[in-house]
Amino acid sequence: MIAYDDALARILAACSPLPAETVATSIALARVLAQDVVSAADLPPFDNTAMDGFALATGGAELAAGNEFVVAGSQAAGDGDAQAVVGAACEIMTGASLPAGLDAVVPVEQVAVLARDGDGRPCRIRLQAAVVPGAHVRRRGQDVARGQTVLRAGTRLVPAARMLLAALGVAEVAVRPQVPVALLSTGRELVDDPRQPLAPGQIRNSNGPYLGDRLAEAGAAVVHRETVADDPQAFVEALQRALAAGAQVLLSTGAVSMGRYDFVPDALRGLGAELVFHKVAIRPGKPLLFARLRGGQLYFGLPGNPVSSAVGLRFFVEPALRALLGQAPECALQLPLAAPARKKPGLRFFQKARVALADDGRAQVQLLAGQESFRIQPLLAANAWAVLAEDAAELPAGAMVAVYGLGADGVLLAAQADAAVEAP
Repeated sequence: MIAYDDALARILAACSPLPAETVATSIALARVLAQDVVSAADLPPFDNTAMDGFALATGGAELAAGNEFVVAGSQAAGDGDAQAVVGAACEIMTGASLPAGLDAVVPVEQVAVLARDGDGRPCRIRLQAAVVPGAHVRRRGQDVARGQTVLRAGTRLVPAARMLLAALGVAEVAVRPQVPVALLSTGRELVDDPRQPLAPGQIRNSNGPYLGDRLAEAGAAVVHRETVADDPQAFVEALQRALAAGAQVLLSTGAVSMGRYDFVPDALRGLGAELVFHKVAIRPGKPLLFARLRGGQLYFGLPGNPVSSAVGLRFFVEPALRALLGQAPECALQLPLAAPARKKPGLRFFQKARVALADDGRAQVQLLAGQESFRIQPLLAANAWAVLAEDAAELPAGAMVAVYGLGADGVLLAAQADAAVEAP
């Protein structure tokens, strides 16, 4: 066995960011930027009003309530540049550009209309509240200034990022391609079709759907998926199909331990692969294997138990995907344990956990019941993974531990803890 940190360092040493490609911003949701985005425009692009009301010239001093103004002109959103009439107000609608020479807006509910023209438009008003310079004006470049870096390389494009890019008129962005991944499930006991009755000794393939979903959320594109019986030749043929589909990262589940049918290590050696490591000092997931194929593709052999495969994906595969996408390594939160915990020293434990708020409003982490690697249901109550260090044995309540979100693509927030869901 090797230590987790050593295993992760060997994985990351084998990863280089994939070449960038340019895509339309309209289809770039969830893609990872390969270059910084520098704004070529100001946002807002011109001074405009935040309220319906009347634009005024304050001359740099507060206008007192009771002042009266003639209303000369009207400006609506979408109208072009307008020149103010000296000493007069201009009726203005939310989002409209501020006429040149005017520098404040009084909301319509803070004026008294003293007279209207034949079309019912205000032609004279009295202020019912004081107006200060700049009131209710959104200045050009107040949100984003021309030349400002608005998004950094390595940023995943979430809807808010696309909103900003759309507002700035950014039509294309340089992004990393989705990592092409193959997913092979091994085991003659596995049944993929949920409608198929189980024969004695058979189980349903739960790892495949889970890993496929998580891979998509982590920035990968699953280009090949297959379930293979416990047969080395069938496995090699499936592996060749995965490579032909363009996979650069390959995952398998099962057949990496020490049993009679755990053939993956020997099959990989037979293909000329370099086994970088096999077995890590962790729980669950100790038999995990990492190799490099002759073509440079990365291969992860995950154990077959559901939570072991989930841990292998989260803490070995997802860091590799981040490196391939040009993203920085994750930083864990450090949170206190809600209750004491015990563990076997010498192994790093990855625990299903839930971040919740204590009575004093501070975030803490609860280790859930049902930590066995075959138990799937506790994952439904989890909103985090807690990591207990190798040298730890007895951890008192309040001990600080590393906490990660369920997936590397998301951000763990204590506010996500749903008080209505009781941890088992």
